[in-house]
Amino acid sequence: MIRELAKSIREYKKVSIMTPILVSMEVVMECLIPFIIANLVNQIKAGCEFQVIAVYGLVLVLMAGISLLFGAWAGNTCSTASCGLAKNLRKDMFYNIQNFSFENIDKFSASSLVTRLTTDVTNVQMAYMMIIRIAIRCPLMLIFAFIMAFVMGGKMAAIFLFVVPVLGFGLFLVIRRVMPLFRRVFKKYDALNSSIQENVKGIRVVKSFVREDYEKEKFDRAAEDVCSDFTRAERILAINNPLMQFCVYAVMVFVLSFGSYTVITSRGIDLDVGQLSALLTYSFMILMSLMMISMVFVMITMAEESGKRIAEVLTEGSTLHNPENPVYDVKDGSVDFDQVSFKYSQAAERMALADIDLHIRSGETIGIIGGTGSSKSSLVQLISRLYDATEGRVRVGGVDVKDYDLETLRNQVAMVLQKNVLFSGTIKENLRWGSESATDEELVHACKLAQADEFVSQFPDGYDTYIEQGGTNVSGGQKQRLCIARALLKKPKILILDDSTSAVDTKTDALIRKAMREFIPETTKIIIAQRTASVEDADRIIVMEGGRINGIGTHRELMENNEIYREIYTSQNKAGDQDA
Repeated sequence: MIRELAKSIREYKKVSIMTPILVSMEVVMECLIPFIIANLVNQIKAGCEFQVIAVYGLVLVLMAGISLLFGAWAGNTCSTASCGLAKNLRKDMFYNIQNFSFENIDKFSASSLVTRLTTDVTNVQMAYMMIIRIAIRCPLMLIFAFIMAFVMGGKMAAIFLFVVPVLGFGLFLVIRRVMPLFRRVFKKYDALNSSIQENVKGIRVVKSFVREDYEKEKFDRAAEDVCSDFTRAERILAINNPLMQFCVYAVMVFVLSFGSYTVITSRGIDLDVGQLSALLTYSFMILMSLMMISMVFVMITMAEESGKRIAEVLTEGSTLHNPENPVYDVKDGSVDFDQVSFKYSQAAERMALADIDLHIRSGETIGIIGGTGSSKSSLVQLISRLYDATEGRVRVGGVDVKDYDLETLRNQVAMVLQKNVLFSGTIKENLRWGSESATDEELVHACKLAQADEFVSQFPDGYDTYIEQGGTNVSGGQKQRLCIARALLKKPKILILDDSTSAVDTKTDALIRKAMREFIPETTKIIIAQRTASVEDADRIIVMEGGRINGIGTHRELMENNEIYREIYTSQNKAGDQDA
């Protein structure tokens, strides 16, 4: 895990190395200052002249200035290094996510990926900041202060040999209890983010069904779960403060009482006022260093689990890879399924698709119909290699899809998915996802084919109209037509419409299909639909049931020979007659 995270330091190695060096110099200066002050006190006690005091004062000011300089410099380099690491971690994770196949994405929920990119990276950033600064400063301060305490206080400094183990053991018990809680809480963060994401995304549905109270209760449960674990962890961590206070006051009472007695009586230990003041200062340094070390351990404990979650994303390799010598040319739009079976994961008990033997000629219009869960979408997702077939093989243009360069294949197989998304930006910017170099004339032509030009032209800003995130300021049917236009701009050899005209009226649906027949006759068109009217004029219609092909034929042939198709057609037309 550490090795994987360390790869993201990259250009920030220099400042990461400089920070501990600068911190070390700061600590040296801080530890020498009490020693100089002790000598000054002793000199004043001995009745030194003002010139001696002035020299000591200048030395102290110079040392304090140097310490401040090193401290500020270390703070700057530390911030640069930690923020840079966080930036690179987010970048590396995001870039790797872009390479994920659908199978990889299924493994991580969207809410979990968001948590890893935000909360987990922030935890690692804070831990890294502490590691290269506080985790260097505190042990050094502890060691130097120990040495100087024994130099200045002699046998009296032995008090630390009793106090430090007590404090250390107490902190060990605290951290041991806290670690499992922090490990568990991040999974609950995922659930909390999932609740927020789902609610915000579906806020219109929530309001239309007046389910605000239900969503609030669901959120409260997730938030309460996170709060409960954090509260337990914070209660345990709260022991740190009284334990530290106990040790600090115990040392103060001992040093002040026994030290004052020794200074006054000059018995037992050779100790003067300057040494006593230095010993008090070093005792605070030692105990505060231990306190800070405990905070570092707590932060590292939190960050350890976050680091593992980040490393999981960074090390996750796509299940889809380019072959060694990929094919860069798709000959035509023919599609062949040779005894294909498919399941979404190796652990799945049943196949989503089974024994698919299907051959589509280039330029054909193919309709696919079937009930919910009949794996219509699963079938077409194998064509553009969003998933790989578990058994058998899928060929496009006579070549196995696994032999193609992925980018080449997907540029020639355009899919308009069931849940297509418009991104924030203008309509032109969204359309140019299909072709970055598309001219305004090409945009208009694609929109005319998709029956989108009419409503786009009616917007005050036309094609420069700004689309809100997720396309919330356009209707479902308008969004679908813009997504179809975007796909057409790719000028693909295969166009797949996965129930992507469900939100448009039957007249517009018919106009879209007519435009496709007339203007892109050489493109293979695969239309998944719930309405038989959307596929009636297809060259062939495939009827799916339970992940298998139940029947293939024209509308007339299926009406005569396929019971499922006939039932769907009859029920829809009866419903239409009753509505009329």
